[in-house]
Amino acid sequence: MSAERVPPGAVGQPPEAVLAGPVVSERIFDGEIVRLRVSEYRRASGLVVRREVLEHYGAVVMVPIEDDHLLMVRQPREAVQEVMLELPAGKLDGPDEDPWAAAVRELGEEVGRDAGQWNYLGGFYTAPAMLTEFIHLFIASDLRPSDVVPIPEEEIEIVPVPLSDLPTLITRVRDAKTLIGLLHTARALGI
Repeated sequence: MSAERVPPGAVGQPPEAVLAGPVVSERIFDGEIVRLRVSEYRRASGLVVRREVLEHYGAVVMVPIEDDHLLMVRQPREAVQEVMLELPAGKLDGPDEDPWAAAVRELGEEVGRDAGQWNYLGGFYTAPAMLTEFIHLFIASDLRPSDVVPIPEEEIEIVPVPLSDLPTLITRVRDAKTLIGLLHTARALGI
């Protein structure tokens, strides 16, 4: 994978159609990770609809494969009050950050690895009825230790899972990005 910018819906995933932007929009909240706006849109029929939209720069999710194992992470998720088993992932730091560069950074921060091989599997919106977040999916292989220092407050535990456990792992996962990543990986690997 080169370091070219990978736009939402890229690589064989064109949108069904592209809609016009809002005719009226009011910013309600500007946070560190999301921004909230209330916008009105005029549909082709003339109907005007009002939507609350959470704007998010997007994210990356990585499927690190090392010695016939997936490197998963277990971490606290306070929003749902659970500890979750997930694929490593992270947010883009701005609207123009290259997803591949973010994936390289996040793989180092979350599992302490660099990858010699990157394969882009496309991407997906997480909740397109209200959220602009588009997640880019990568398989990372040919792994080696990284010099990136983990972020201590994330309290991430690395959990190696045999690739042969992938079919049953899919039934245990409760995180959407992880489930989608595992399903795409199973398909790509023919499992």
